Amino acid sequence: MQLSVIILNYNVRYFLEQCVLSVQKALEGIDGEIIVIDNASSDDSCEMMKTKFPHIKLIENKDNLGFPKGNNIGVARAKGEYICILNPDTVVAEDTFTKILNTKNWQLNIGIIGCKLIDGAGNFLPESKRGVPTPWVAFTKIFGLYKISNYFGKYYAQHLSENESGKVDILVGAFMMMKRELYLKVGGFDENCFMYSDDIDLSYLVLKTGKSNYYFHETSVIHYKGESTVRDGTYMKRFREAMQFFYKKHFNKSWFFSNASTATMARMPDGFVDLIVTSPPYNMRTRIRNGKYTTREWSEHFSKKYAHFRDDLSIHEYYRQHRRIISEMLRVSSLVL
Repeated sequence: MQLSVIILNYNVRYFLEQCVLSVQKALEGIDGEIIVIDNASSDDSCEMMKTKFPHIKLIENKDNLGFPKGNNIGVARAKGEYICILNPDTVVAEDTFTKILNTKNWQLNIGIIGCKLIDGAGNFLPESKRGVPTPWVAFTKIFGLYKISNYFGKYYAQHLSENESGKVDILVGAFMMMKRELYLKVGGFDENCFMYSDDIDLSYLVLKTGKSNYYFHETSVIHYKGESTVRDGTYMKRFREAMQFFYKKHFNKSWFFSNASTATMARMPDGFVDLIVTSPPYNMRTRIRNGKYTTREWSEHFSKKYAHFRDDLSIHEYYRQHRRIISEMLRVSSLVL
């Protein structure tokens, strides 16, 4: 068998049905199989699968075992030479599997291949291709520095446009194709992973084997949810936990993602980061570069630009209390001023 498509579902019955229909169409002419793993959904996902797709292998977990373990269970039952990890809230194009399985794509010591993901409106999803989120790279992502210049574009692998194929470090777990043997060799998804780090970890494990990961732009997959997650305090907490897990496993722990630093960032008022990554007046710019900015200068500039914060927050006091992280952000932002 050439390909096993692994779909892990949890309470998205209608997305799942649409996904399976698209996969069936895309598998025409390919020796393949579909394996659906359900993580104890409370909707009628399993009943729908049994009624509409009785020939498809369905694994019903009694508990929600999470993304890593759920996928590992599915791969353990797979028979294909290649596997495709696929989110249930996706729709694959008819040519997706045929194009990616083309032999020439696997002649460059390639580990994982991902493709162009678009949302339901047809907009490109930048998480389709990414770089290793070192503390610096993650910093540029959190504070939006990648929007200013491609110099800060490693998080979203901006050395490639969305319409260029090429090697990248990290691919997204919504669509990953690789050889089953390689998946098993690196241990699959780490079942200790936090949200937001499982696909990063798997991609990095493959890189450590000496293989390269590859972004293939010539076919698209619709990913309805994409990056719709609200960037609130909960998101920051989960992102921090993911990065802490990744750094602890592969590198040294980073202070930037400690509890204290993340709590500080989560409390920052709207517009605070925007101020940091935009050019202040020339005299401030020079002082930042020389490391000679003062608390009073900075707070006065902030207060003028964001006067509507005055009733809610003492900018001067906020800066005094959180000088360490603010100073670091100002230092980094001075590189682009």
